Amino acid sequence: MSHKIALNFEDGVTRFIDAKAGETVADAAYRQGVNIPLDCRDGACGACKCFAEAGRYDMGDNFIEEALSEDEAEQGYVLTCQMRAESDCVVRVPASSAVCKIKQTSYNAEIREVRALSESTIGLTIAGAELEKLSFLPGQYVNLQVPGSDQTRAYSFSSLQQDGAVSFLIRNVPGGLMSTFLSNEATAGGSMRLNGPLGSFYLREIKRPLLMLAGGTGLAPFLAMLEKIAAEGSEHAVHLIYGVTNDFDLVEMDKLEAFAARIPNFTYAGCVANPESSHPLKGYVTQHIEPGQLNDGDVDIYLCGPPPMVEAVSQDLRQRGIQPANFYYEKFAASA
Repeated sequence: MSHKIALNFEDGVTRFIDAKAGETVADAAYRQGVNIPLDCRDGACGACKCFAEAGRYDMGDNFIEEALSEDEAEQGYVLTCQMRAESDCVVRVPASSAVCKIKQTSYNAEIREVRALSESTIGLTIAGAELEKLSFLPGQYVNLQVPGSDQTRAYSFSSLQQDGAVSFLIRNVPGGLMSTFLSNEATAGGSMRLNGPLGSFYLREIKRPLLMLAGGTGLAPFLAMLEKIAAEGSEHAVHLIYGVTNDFDLVEMDKLEAFAARIPNFTYAGCVANPESSHPLKGYVTQHIEPGQLNDGDVDIYLCGPPPMVEAVSQDLRQRGIQPANFYYEKFAASA
């Protein structure tokens, strides 16, 4: 039996490896051409010290205090030369992918479907045999190459990979290179190339209530996260607040309703900033965060939206005197 290990490098590149039963993570990485920092292999130097963000593993006792202290081990730090996975794991490597000689993985795919979800949002699904080998953490993104150019645009997955197919939510930017292609030129069966996965914004192990805050097409990574939660379940409450500018910007509400039916402790709300909106909830996301959802700070907050939204939420938390257990965010801005 083997386990999948996600190695996240400090420059945002992620590489997945398989670790055999009883095999150390370091040995598995080197066997698959990933040169993570390593020196003694005996648990004595600490050169391979990393941080395990998720998963079960055995560290044994063949390492010394100078290499990994008891306090560090309790916090989740590991020596990859001693770490043996007992489940799928996520390991943060304190080095860049370039230092570890990792090349960004590229995949070829075909356009399966392009849908105009609204006048501001396009849904894109691509598929292909190569994508059946694609692994990523829900919340991460890839760089999609605009066909007919050497330009790429970064988009978060809005679904998990299933049978070689993945989906994205793309903002329809007037004059945008990708938007123009998808609106005027894209056809089913057309080729598309992607590079990744990338990014440090992804769903961690759920240890406390979650508050998800999405702005516009920042909803995309949360749809992928909710797919994972629906498949695995969660004993903790999960609440999503989805904020947009205009009524027509609200998309995929049917999917959120379906997730609410599948995940017993998942709730969501959509709000529209435009004061002339006909939507029941008006205003910004911060106006609809209830004290109970912050759980006196014992909450993990995930936010994906434009920079002003990240700044507004940060300021709102300070004004409330709330310091969340974890605050993960991804800023994005549309490219013309």
